[in-house]
Amino acid sequence: MKRLHKPYRVILADDHHLVRAGIRSLMADMQQFDVVAEAENGDDLIEQTVELKPDLVLVDISMPGRSGLEVLRDLRQLPEPPHVLILSMHFTPEYVLDALSAGAVGYLLKGAQFGELEIALSAAARGERYLSPGVLGTLIDTTLDRVGVSRLVSTNAVALTPRQLEILTLIASGMATKEIAYRLGLSTKTIETHRTRVMERLGIRDVAGLVLYAVRNGLIQP
Repeated sequence: MKRLHKPYRVILADDHHLVRAGIRSLMADMQQFDVVAEAENGDDLIEQTVELKPDLVLVDISMPGRSGLEVLRDLRQLPEPPHVLILSMHFTPEYVLDALSAGAVGYLLKGAQFGELEIALSAAARGERYLSPGVLGTLIDTTLDRVGVSRLVSTNAVALTPRQLEILTLIASGMATKEIAYRLGLSTKTIETHRTRVMERLGIRDVAGLVLYAVRNGLIQP
């Protein structure tokens, strides 16, 4: 979607007034976003989305009546569906995968810091995938448990550490070094060092090669 430097129009949906007020207050300093409405349940959210046609919806996965997941599926049926960023306290793989399958582009934990909120909103508004670090870590651990590290990193019998595997996945997903560093709580120099070691272990010379490796080994979807 091309934009003429206009702020992204956002609807906040959460059944707790204080949560909405807090998020709205934080977003007041983000010039690229304009909160155009608030909703406290799924029906209100659908009605306001149809009327206002926002670019982005930030919605709690747990709301009275219709859940955020049910609303997500309805939003996908609209002629011009907005991008949806889930805001939740739940970080189990089942919740996250259900939300992504229902159409969410991102999943943000309610314990996120201010800086992460802005990064998540910006990514989701552009239609890019965003997962809170705790969420991503849980999904990676679950994947490793289910299929085994050896299957994911079997090329040339190379073994990567869990941290290297995590950073490889983030790089292959298109994230910049600074963003990866922020999400993992590490320095950019540390991320660059991990990237260099991963490339050396895999015998890969560029990011494109890392992406291809990640796709072939099931770390990301092509």
